[in-house]
Amino acid sequence: MSHGPTDTADTGRLSHLLDSPVIGMSPWIAMSVLVGPGRFELAVAIALALAVVIVIAGRIRRPGSSFKILEISDVVFFVVLAIIGIFASPGTHRWLENYSGEVANIALMTIALGSMACRVPFTLQYAREEVPREFWSEPRFLRTNYYITGAWGAAFAVAAIAGAYGDLVLHNSNNLWTGWIIQIGAIIAALQFTQWYPDVARARALRERNLPGPAEPPLSSLLVPLAGYLTPVGIVVLAFGAGPVWLGVGLIVLGVVLVKSLSSGKEAEPEVSR
Repeated sequence: MSHGPTDTADTGRLSHLLDSPVIGMSPWIAMSVLVGPGRFELAVAIALALAVVIVIAGRIRRPGSSFKILEISDVVFFVVLAIIGIFASPGTHRWLENYSGEVANIALMTIALGSMACRVPFTLQYAREEVPREFWSEPRFLRTNYYITGAWGAAFAVAAIAGAYGDLVLHNSNNLWTGWIIQIGAIIAALQFTQWYPDVARARALRERNLPGPAEPPLSSLLVPLAGYLTPVGIVVLAFGAGPVWLGVGLIVLGVVLVKSLSSGKEAEPEVSR
């Protein structure tokens, strides 16, 4: 079996993903999406298992590397939540089934904002493993990590507000819009920004130094996946009756049209070094 350029590229993308803060946030994402009536134990078990695997995998991949704020927060939070769940009274257990998703979202938002307030945005520890030390103190490098950490804090704030609205106002933890569509959309937006903005900052830094390099990725690179999300949302609306038929059809059509339009604009961008 040959291992050509495609294998190398796939390996590089996998390595980049494993070293990104997105992996550290996967337990919180799992908890936010999975938890609900009758699913508390499952959500906590999966989140805690992911947190432990991430810590172990990180030490195996980078022996001697320091523990990260997010890794420690992952394990501590979900161990505490599991212990509380084991010894909780029936009433507390029901409360956890309804509101632990919002608690997890608020906790991660607090970690994000707290790390920024302490001038160590949690994505900084991941970025330093990918960037030479001489760039660590550069304002653009630090600003990029503030932006990315802030984007995740905002995403989980949106998820917490959506979940709380579903629980407290609609009295339905399984509402498709507040429990799934909005929360997943916020996570997709933060994920895309995490992938897109570093390339933007890198291209701008090279351009300012009059150095050759890839062109700055267009805004359409960020927006295409977000527009594409509208189509499956429209399908869900039609399949599960989460809204009127016209809304489901409209979202499907809008998603297709926007993706086509944005993709065409992206292809029209000149791919030249600046």
